[in-house]
Amino acid sequence: MQKWWLVAILAVAVSCGGGAEPTEETEPTPAPTPSAGTIERLDPAFDELVPTDAVIEHLADGFGFTEGPVWVDAEDGFLLFSDIPGNRIVKWEQDGTVSDFLAPVFEGEHEDGRLVGSNGITVDPLGNIVFTEHFNGRVSRIAADGTRSVVADTYGGGRFNSPNDLDYHSNGTLYFTDPPYGLPTPDDRAQDVNGVYRLAPDGEVTRLTDQEGPNGIAFAPDESRLYVADSSAGLWNTYDVEADGTLGEAELLLDASGVDEPGAPDGLKVDVQGNLWATGPGGVWVIAPDGRHLGTIKPTEVPANVAFGDDDRRTLYMTARTGLYRIRVSVAGDQ
Repeated sequence: MQKWWLVAILAVAVSCGGGAEPTEETEPTPAPTPSAGTIERLDPAFDELVPTDAVIEHLADGFGFTEGPVWVDAEDGFLLFSDIPGNRIVKWEQDGTVSDFLAPVFEGEHEDGRLVGSNGITVDPLGNIVFTEHFNGRVSRIAADGTRSVVADTYGGGRFNSPNDLDYHSNGTLYFTDPPYGLPTPDDRAQDVNGVYRLAPDGEVTRLTDQEGPNGIAFAPDESRLYVADSSAGLWNTYDVEADGTLGEAELLLDASGVDEPGAPDGLKVDVQGNLWATGPGGVWVIAPDGRHLGTIKPTEVPANVAFGDDDRRTLYMTARTGLYRIRVSVAGDQ
């Protein structure tokens, strides 16, 4: 069709429109972002913590087994997490860049697939990166200048079993769990029990508990209580923190041993309201301080640990098997 004929047709169409009002233009509605998982809401209180339109995002994959995430405050904040069989600490940046922060973690000979790398990672009061070493049986530190040193590696004359997760008290005391999960077999452990340890600022190490399979660990916001996941028993315990830094008797917070879903109580964090965000059967369990199970966040892979991140601490990052996930929430994580 010739252009002049097309123009004539358009002119007639406009003239026949009379005094009709022009059609209002509207922006197209974007398609909803598909969620990389599901969210199970069990209690009305959960809606105050996780928005009803919250979406689980899949950020990265291709790892061996991800664990121990921690958000690092910097000019451009970033996330660190462990790829345990990959024998490295991974750095994830907000533009999606993934790189090795430390590799290898274990420098000796080992069989492929062994859980030889780091596990839990945290930041000490001075800003150093502190992490547990599964196969080396110790807790180590990386200073700002890249210097690597041992924080603790023995108790009672023997090495630790396989330090797993850790959390600092505001007074600089480090609490960490020591199960046998990173060893070839449980019989290879050096300590006669699996426990929770306390490392004082002066370097003194104290064993605080003896339990079946201590794993994730975190303080309540006021530090009056310490929460410890027991993967082998399938439950979460809580302990009173005494004035001298020791712990009271274990009190059951919640038992998940009868839940028939993949996964077990593992890594956990606490928000500013005192709720636990604890990996467990099927996903991340959100647990009220009184032990009520409020709901579960279920990424497409079973998560092993979590960390609150971003400037407002309202993004929950989840390390789950071979991947890294996140979800925006309505409450900030405890610092």
